[in-house]
Amino acid sequence: MNKNRLAKWVFGSTFLVTMLVPAMAFAAEAEAVVGEWQSYVAKALAAGLAMSVSALAAGYAQAKIGSAGAGTLAERPEASVWVIVLQALPEIIVLLGFVASILIVNMPVTPA
Repeated sequence: MNKNRLAKWVFGSTFLVTMLVPAMAFAAEAEAVVGEWQSYVAKALAAGLAMSVSALAAGYAQAKIGSAGAGTLAERPEASVWVIVLQALPEIIVLLGFVASILIVNMPVTPA
């Protein structure tokens, strides 16, 4: 039961952070009173959080899928293609985090 709660907490927080961090960067960008250097700092923090949280979530998912895949391959070796495909799917999470961080970093900074 604790593993299930931990998984729900990890993936729920990952979803919230990946949705809120870019929104905070856009909000910091839109404020007129924020200085230019503060916009760069907010963008750097948002990009770093987007990339790191997505990488941590993908690592957690790959660990769970890898251990389950090893057990599956011990019982059914013909399922190797499916195990490899399922092992590669969490990498999409990292790629989406990378794209989000690139988009955040490349946002233009408007002078205050």
